[in-house]
Amino acid sequence: MSEPTTIAQLITGLADDDRTGLRFEDREWSWREVVEESRRRGELARRLHTNGPLHVGLLLDNTPEFVFWTLGLAAVGGTVVGLNSTRRGADLERDIHFTDCALVVTEQAHRLLLDGVDVPGGRLVDVDAVGYAATLPPAPDPAEAEACEAAVPPDAVITLVFTSGTTSAPKAVVCSHRRLLGLAQAQIARRPLFTDDVFYIAMPLFHSNSLMAALAPAVMLGSCVVLRRKFSASGFLADVRAFRATCFNYVGKPLRYVLATPEGEDDADNPLRLAFGNEADQRDVRRFAERFGCQVQEQYGSSEGGVRIAPVPDMPPGSMGRADDGTVVMNAVTLEECPPARFDAEGRLLNAGEAIGEIVGLHSADQFEGYYKNPEADAQRKRHGMLWTGDLAYRDEQGFWYFAGRTDDWLRVDGENLAAAPIERLLMRHPAIAHAAVYAVPDPDGGDQVVAALELAPGGAFDPDDFGRFLDEQPDLGTKWAPRYIRLVNVLPKTATNKITKTSLRADGVQCADPLWIRRGRAHVFESLTGDRPTREGDREDD
Repeated sequence: MSEPTTIAQLITGLADDDRTGLRFEDREWSWREVVEESRRRGELARRLHTNGPLHVGLLLDNTPEFVFWTLGLAAVGGTVVGLNSTRRGADLERDIHFTDCALVVTEQAHRLLLDGVDVPGGRLVDVDAVGYAATLPPAPDPAEAEACEAAVPPDAVITLVFTSGTTSAPKAVVCSHRRLLGLAQAQIARRPLFTDDVFYIAMPLFHSNSLMAALAPAVMLGSCVVLRRKFSASGFLADVRAFRATCFNYVGKPLRYVLATPEGEDDADNPLRLAFGNEADQRDVRRFAERFGCQVQEQYGSSEGGVRIAPVPDMPPGSMGRADDGTVVMNAVTLEECPPARFDAEGRLLNAGEAIGEIVGLHSADQFEGYYKNPEADAQRKRHGMLWTGDLAYRDEQGFWYFAGRTDDWLRVDGENLAAAPIERLLMRHPAIAHAAVYAVPDPDGGDQVVAALELAPGGAFDPDDFGRFLDEQPDLGTKWAPRYIRLVNVLPKTATNKITKTSLRADGVQCADPLWIRRGRAHVFESLTGDRPTREGDREDD
């Protein structure tokens, strides 16, 4: 058989494979059984489909049904729409209709979310309903199934992946079989991933991280996939040991949540070899690797694709690594490449205003397959023949890259452009602060003022005098970086993948019920606007 060009052809290649392909709780399936179950669901989708594109919305946790429906639709040329279970009411209905879902598949855990939601044609499949198994048709004849899988073209859309929606309404990224196959090949090429690996997938499968970085490579390799319904920090190590998991994908803050669990003397006694993902703090990366005796690889990537920044040996703390050729930091106004960052003897960034720009792929525009039914957003991403990621960064003279936030995270203070991410990283050095989100409010005299919304660590307290001394001691604190306001929140708003979302924070500004502190002068002296000095008690909820 020639090299596969689609995920459908990978499914054909696993149809006679009796190795363990999937494990969930106390059950397991061989790849042969996974393919058979998947083909049954693909056949059901075809029978229920009446007109329009074969788009099926999956409102499911990380269960075997998510895998069966994903591969089943891939096998018949259908499209998976991963529905975010944190969306509600009109927002969820909008996602279903906007992506032209002909059918929605759900389970009892999320069935109530669809009450009052208009599901097109009322076509709703509940996989927990009595009689569901009886509705599944027999798997098609193997020869017929293989012919169907061979007929799926590489440019068929295998999935529509919603963006996180941290700064605006989620957009649906188009991903073809060709692109997903290419991503799987790239993951395998750049990481030590092997057929005998056991992929532990606890990040939601509706997100690009689990689909593109874990499930697709596992299918390509024929490796075993272990599903966790939802991520649990307290259950992480026990799962890794019980399932003999060798690799784990993450996005956002899961490493930090696992590190917050009680340490054991034998934590490194486990089979985990590799954790890979993005947006973890560098301190957490180092501590996780040391505590659990594994390698941790951070890498920059976006759902839209086309740009990659990967870790390299001996990179400086806080760096994302080096970028592929053709990736630059660009000034969106002048369309010129930003100059390298300059630092003083104490590591202070001296030229943030000119060094920070948008991450741009000079030759990557053709790799972006577009947003579904959103030509305006397409045009925003593909400008001047280049791919604009919407992410900010700066790079030093040695070519090491540093993340600086989203384009919506620009602030302009006293005529100087600031990016939120470097300020957030600095604030999180304080031992009492678990998470920080920096955003802007208007300055009455023009420009912006800096607001830092802080989520305290368990048992942490905000002491304004101590915080002021902390700021005084930071050698790389920019002259405009010190927050004008401190907003103390119990928990920062996050997406289902643990990314902090600032939409509601920006909408509030400083008109909120949360405890507020203000710095009125140049000195790092803060006074309470509410008279409260709350302490966050108890342990973090991790399930």
